[in-house]
Amino acid sequence: MTAHLTRITSRLSIHAHRKVRGLLEGEYAAIHAGRGIDFNDLREYVRGDDVKDIDWKASARSRQLLVKRYVAERKHTVLLCVSTGRSMAALAGVGSERGVPTSKRDLAVFVAGVTGHLAVQHGDLVGLVHGDADHQHVSRPGSGDLHLERLLGTVHQAIRADGPPGDLTALLRHVVRTIRRRTILLVVTDEPAVTEEQATLLRRLAVQHEVLFLTVGDLDPTTPAMSGHRLVDIDAGVEVPAWLRRDARLHRELAALVADQTQEMRRRLDQLGIVQEQVRDLDGAVTAVFRLLERHRHARRR
Repeated sequence: MTAHLTRITSRLSIHAHRKVRGLLEGEYAAIHAGRGIDFNDLREYVRGDDVKDIDWKASARSRQLLVKRYVAERKHTVLLCVSTGRSMAALAGVGSERGVPTSKRDLAVFVAGVTGHLAVQHGDLVGLVHGDADHQHVSRPGSGDLHLERLLGTVHQAIRADGPPGDLTALLRHVVRTIRRRTILLVVTDEPAVTEEQATLLRRLAVQHEVLFLTVGDLDPTTPAMSGHRLVDIDAGVEVPAWLRRDARLHRELAALVADQTQEMRRRLDQLGIVQEQVRDLDGAVTAVFRLLERHRHARRR
């Protein structure tokens, strides 16, 4: 197992006491007549059954025609939809690990990887849609750890500080145009608000797919833990002045603004029937994904 999945599984092991079985409920069985699927049981022959499915030995023993029934396992397709614009190369929150901030790129890869890993362990297929303002790309669904590792590597490589800006609207439009199969769609973005056009696209996607929304939060430049570090705004390309970062009033106003944006986004997505969580650092990433999946599961039952 290679780099990204190793980090993910090592952190998941810490949460092994949490109940994860069933977070991605996807396997269900349906009885089919035919070959190439798993044998289930026998039943009496009725007119119209394929004679190839008759079990002649069992029929001879019971003195009546019996046909084999088979079970087909149906799996979900989990589609990771990740915005890979340059803002994702910025810093996110500061966790407990040596007080070092996490990059939003690492967080995006991590939360997509946790969801993908749960799906792979469940036997589901995992695909990827990623892109920025210039290009959007689709990677076909597949199974297994190596496939998931390639998808996570693709996301990691696509996010660059010198890359194009993000464009969630274009990415959602691409999903609407290109994805026909029903999926569990996990949207990973760092945009702080949902626009009218994005809401329209999400409403349309929610009709066809089961949509989950996960936002990666920005680093608060006024946090004391970053007082000795040089910070540069990736989009503007300018350094954030040290005197501005020490302003207590700015710290309070910024915190209030972020809280209002988070509340408004949650309200907007609730109206669309889409569950949402926000993650700011690696410490809370696994819990946030589990909470998102739990909320989604209970929402579907209401």
